[in-house]
Parts: sequence; C-alpha cells; structure tokens
Amino acid sequence: AKRRGAHVVAVVSESKADAVLALEPSQVVVRGKEQSTVNAVREAVGGAVDLVFDVVGGEDFPGWFALLRRGGRYVTAGAIAGPITELDLRLLYLKDLELIGATVFGPGLFGDLVGYIERGEVSPVVAGTFALEDIVEAQATFAKKSHVGSYVITMGEPNTSG
Repeated sequence: AKRRGAHVVAVVSESKADAVLALEPSQVVVRGKEQSTVNAVREAVGGAVDLVFDVVGGEDFPGWFALLRRGGRYVTAGAIAGPITELDLRLLYLKDLELIGATVFGPGLFGDLVGYIERGEVSPVVAGTFALEDIVEAQATFAKKSHVGSYVITMGEPNTSG
C-alpha cells in the first residue's frame, strides 16, 4: 500500500508497536487504548477510509464497515479474533461497499511481487525461518502470536527464529 502512495494506518498490539513503527507506516494505532480501535483509527485519519485490510475479525468487524467511505473496500485474510461476526447489511449496500476475501491470488501477482522485491521497492518482513523438519516448532512459535512478519519454512536449513 505504501508503494502505491497510500496513507497506511497500522493497528497493532502494544507489544508490537515498536517493531511495526520501524516499518514506517504513516500512522500506528495501538489496539485496546482508551477508545475503540475503529474510533481511534477514525480520529487518527480525521474521518472515513477507502480500504480496510483486516486479519482479525471479531467484535470490530461491523465498525470497519461503518468507517469505510462510499464505494470502499473491506478485505479479509483471517479471523484471529473470531470467525463469527455480525454485519448490518444496510452498511454494505447503502454505501456500495465491496467485501473481498483474500486467500489465493490471481496469476501474475507473485511474479510482480518478486519483481518489487528484486528492485528494492518492497521488503518482506521475516520473523524467522524453520527447516521443514521443524514445522511443529514453527507452528507452536507462530501460535504464540508474538511475531511481526512471516515465518519461512525452508528445505533443510537450520532454525534461525531466535
């Protein structure tokens, strides 16, 4: 999103704020402070937003729809805080919103991403690497939810997750 010139507001837990700040989003909102997360984002940007990318779900789900401008997009690729949510469908159709699930990406996207990385336009954030034979340890580490970035599974390389 930054590569395309977007004003990026990252919503994080307090324990991850410094690591995410190092990635240089436009703003960081710490979840769970004095007000609701959605209201904190609204206050940070001074109003509505064009896009919400959410991997959390849970109780904030309906609020993100209310935060979107007419014609805005809500994209989800996870449900960390819970997959069962409630939505007032009037928010969806009266504001002409798009609801997008993102799991599998179309052809060409991976090649484009590799090109961006090779040209230094984006940098992957790697929390650690695990050899394939250490996949159980990798899953246990991932489940702790204390990381920022992705874990990489390699073929036979040693564990470097720290």
